[in-house]
Amino acid sequence: MTAPRIASPLRGTVLGSSESDFLVAEWQDAGGVFDPPRLIAPLHMHRSDDEAWYVLEGVLCVRNGDEDVELRPGSGVIVHRGTPHTYWNPGPAPARYLLIMTSRIYQLIQEIHVATDRSPERMRALFERYDSELR
Repeated sequence: MTAPRIASPLRGTVLGSSESDFLVAEWQDAGGVFDPPRLIAPLHMHRSDDEAWYVLEGVLCVRNGDEDVELRPGSGVIVHRGTPHTYWNPGPAPARYLLIMTSRIYQLIQEIHVATDRSPERMRALFERYDSELR
């Protein structure tokens, strides 16, 4: 029997590709003091895709429909398709988390990150192209 190959740490990278059924990304938020909360993503909804978060360090809050869910290390939440949602780091400490998403959501996020025009009209059109909508 040969020794197993040791996988590289996921930190800052994505496990999967745009051809995968789902991807896992390890991301982080630096934290700070925010009142009102500084949303990591705007309130939005995916019509055909579920999305999930799993916290490794720190705290995240996820608005899942009408409910705010606080996630601490070792806890997670799934937001089902058709449910408006957003998320934020509620405190001053950094948060490190896994985002589990479909390739369509990943492609949307990639396009958001490289967009130079982030006007409301442009963002609404971008979300629509990926079967999602801003709320």
